[in-house]
This record gives sequence, structure tokens and C-alpha cells, in this order.
Amino acid sequence: MPQAPPGGVKVRLWDGPVRIVHWLLVALIGFSWWASEDHLDWHQWSGYGVVGLLLFRIYWGFAGGEAARFASFVRGPRATLAYLKTVTARTPSTTAGHNPLGALSILALLGLLVVQVITGLFAVDVDAYQGGPLSHLVSFDQGRRLAELHDLSFHGLQALVALHVAAVVFYLVWKRTNLIGPMITGLRWLPVDPGLARAPLWRLALGVALAGAIAWFISKGLRL
Repeated sequence: MPQAPPGGVKVRLWDGPVRIVHWLLVALIGFSWWASEDHLDWHQWSGYGVVGLLLFRIYWGFAGGEAARFASFVRGPRATLAYLKTVTARTPSTTAGHNPLGALSILALLGLLVVQVITGLFAVDVDAYQGGPLSHLVSFDQGRRLAELHDLSFHGLQALVALHVAAVVFYLVWKRTNLIGPMITGLRWLPVDPGLARAPLWRLALGVALAGAIAWFISKGLRL
């Protein structure tokens, strides 16, 4: 079972916004999948929630606390390859935040979610009876192609989520590193406290307001 490293300290790693967005995305993506067949209205409203959360997470990746910022965990090919050589070692991971491979997973998941929401916003069903709030900006044929891409990209998202879960299990069983607990509590044992800076409250308030306003504007078809 995962253990605290000898002489380690418990560090405040993931802030509240990161954890809340993470678990809300898990819930809404699952709900959207369930509602996609017989409850398209619910599917659409759930999609608006995903839009708002995604907008906020991208904003928080630049304006949030140090651990949440893309600049703190996205690494180049050399660092990623160097980490890859050590990933099978049966020792606990001590990386503060996302490791280089985890960073690629996060970027891929966010990228596919962007594709998901954009295609969903413009998609049209086969009868042209229902469509995304921006479907009036494209032709029926374009809307149908985007609907097909919406379905296809979701399969890619499913594969990435499965890979993400498998990686979490691998770290738990093989490297004795619990990645789930810190995403719930925000706390993690590390050899030393990296002194990660937190974001001021006003940035959080601004991000929530911006993401909510933009998501609402999109849900209205870009009409005031």
C-alpha cells in the first residue's frame, strides 16, 4: 500500500478549484454520456456545464496557483523522455504536481474536451430537429459532419479516460503512490515542501465570473 516517504512532509498540493473542476468534469461527462440517447435536453445543459468548467480550467492554468499552472508541469521532449526511463522503477513518485507523462495526459484530455464541446455546439441531428446553440451558424451538412466528429472524438475521450485510470492504478499498485487521495483532500506527502504559491481569491472570483458569463453567452447562441 502507498506509504508516506520517510522524513516527508504533508504538502498542500491541489487547490480547491482544481479538485472541484476535476470531479465535476468526471460527473458531467458521465452524465452527458448517459443522457446522450434519450435525454438530449439534459445532455445539452450538461454540455454547457462542461463548457464553463473547461473555460475555467484553461483560465486557471494561467492564473491559478503554482501547481495548477500549465507552466509548472508541462515539460519538453527531453524531460519527458528522461522521466519515461524511470517510470517503471518500483519507488514512490515524489513529483510535486503532474509528472511529465501526466502533463501530456492532462493536455490530451483538455484538447479532446475542447473538440467535444466545439463540435457539440455546432452539431445537428439527422432530422434537423435539435442542434447545438451555434448550429444556426453552419449549414445542415456541416452540422451533420460536426455531429459525427462529436461522436468520434468521444470515443477518443473514452480511450484517454481509460488510460488515465489505468495510470492511476499503476501508480497505486506498482509505485505505491496514491494519486486519488490528493485530488480529494488536496494534501500529499512529499520529501520536502516545494513551497507552491497559491492564487489570490480575486483571481478565482474573476475566473468563475468570466467562465460563467461566456458559457451563458454561448448557450444563448451568441445572442444577448
